[in-house]
Parts: sequence; C-alpha cells; structure tokens
Amino acid sequence: MTTLSTQTKIAESRNAGMPQTIRSILRALPLRPILLYAVMIAFAAFFLFPLVWMGGTSLKTIEEVGQPQLNLLPAVPQWSNYDKLFHEDAFYRAFGNSLFITGLVLLGTVTSIALVAFSFSRLEWKGRNLVFALMMGTLMLPVQATLVPQYVLFYNLGWIRTFNPITIPGYFAGGAALIFLLRQFMLGIPRELDEAAMIDGANPLEVWWHIIMPLSRPALATITVFLFVGQWNSLVQPLIYLQRSELFTMPIYVAQKLNLQASPLPWQDVMAASMVFVLPVLIVFLMTQRYFIQGITLTGSKEG
Repeated sequence: MTTLSTQTKIAESRNAGMPQTIRSILRALPLRPILLYAVMIAFAAFFLFPLVWMGGTSLKTIEEVGQPQLNLLPAVPQWSNYDKLFHEDAFYRAFGNSLFITGLVLLGTVTSIALVAFSFSRLEWKGRNLVFALMMGTLMLPVQATLVPQYVLFYNLGWIRTFNPITIPGYFAGGAALIFLLRQFMLGIPRELDEAAMIDGANPLEVWWHIIMPLSRPALATITVFLFVGQWNSLVQPLIYLQRSELFTMPIYVAQKLNLQASPLPWQDVMAASMVFVLPVLIVFLMTQRYFIQGITLTGSKEG
C-alpha cells in the first residue's frame, strides 16, 4: 500500500512539473492511429528494402559490389552502368519484344476472360454449372504437367521460334482463377440493368459492352495487373518457345547479363537491367492501384 501511494506521488510530481501545453498535446494524440502507421511504415520499409538494395547496387562499381559489408548506397553513383545499358541494341530489342508480347496477351486475355465471365454470371444456358465446375477443376492441374503436350502441339503447328505460342492462347480465355475473380464481381451487378437494356432492344453482346464492362472496371483493372505482372516476368515460356536471340524478352535478357564465366560477377550490370525491367510494373501498379484495391475488396464481398 505504501509503495502504491509513493508511486502515485511520484507520477503526480512529474505531471506537475510538465508544462500544461505538453500534457494537453499528449492527451489529444490518437495513439492507435500512430501505432498503426508506425507498423505500416515498418512493413513498407521491409518490403522496399530489396528495391533500394537493387537500385544502390546498380550504381556501384564492381569493386564495391564485391565488398563483404552491406552498403545500400554507393560512395559515388556510377551512372555509366545505365549509359552502357542504354547503348546496347539487345536491350531495346528485348524491351520492345516484351512490350509487344505483353500488349497482345493483355488484349486477348482480358477480352476473352470478360466474355467467359459474362457468360457464366449473366447468361442462362444448359450445362453452365457443369462447365464452370470443369473449368475450376483445371486449377488442380500443375502448369508443369502441360509443358510437354503444349510444346508438341505448337511444334506440329510450326509455331516454334515465333511469338504465337505465347500470344495466341490468351485469346481463348486462359486462366480459370481470373475468370472466377471476374465472374464473382459480375454476380454483384444488379440484373435489373440487363433486363432494362434488353427491354430497350439491346442484345447480350451490347449489354456486355455498354453495361457490364463499364461497371466492372475495378475487377478488370485487378486482372489486368495480375496478367501484366505474370506475363512481363515470364521466363519459362519465352525460353522454351522463342529460341532466337532477336525474339528474346526482358527476363531472358536480364538472365543473360549474369555471365557466370566472368570473375567477379557483374552484379552492377544485372541490377541496372533489373531496375529498368521493374519500372513498367511499378508504373502500371501506380496507375491502377485505386481500381486494383477496390476490385479486390469488392470481389471478396460478392456472393457466388
């Protein structure tokens, strides 16, 4: 009891010596939001560390890269690493190939996925639920299990060493998970809109284009980001099917920058190429983050 009273007196004496303004500020501070933001900043710093390390390494000399201690930033930035990169014809060729392939894949895949999701969510046809169940069952099939039969098919079609094996399949609604994601979003759109449009004489294709597609922008942005990141970072398919240096994409180009025959390894060149390689992904996400987050949130609340 004596100890408690002594601690109370000490606390009161400390508060008495504290200026009234400071005590008022401490009482008014929202501690919970401050703690939340502190945790979020800590997590952001944790996830941004690889990007900062990659950017710092891309500006180092080869001697600095080989130092045992961890230094995020170089002593003197070596912009010549990027200058050397931008003077390589192979870089522009690989970057252009990646943009071309990714653009075609996005155009075909987003369009076909939107049509299939519209059919599963808004149209009534015999066997719809069975076909949807079979499609979802393909999620259990590993991608590696289809590599050999796909290669045989594309070889017989004469598509090896062309962009066709990578770009054309996207026009046939590849990606059951993305179809499911968009279907769930479309299920939440009121059906009264479809009925009103059909009363006015619209056909199902016009309903899809003029009503469902504009209202599905958040979900479309979400699947576009997923597709862009997946295709932009894809290494296995281009490595298997392209087989010609003039057709190589950025992932292959970055992998080739790591010359295992060189000593020491030119990590600064690899990181310079990687920084340029990552920039389009960051730009796409920053441009679509509002729709991306909204699409994830709203899709998760839809009822199947």
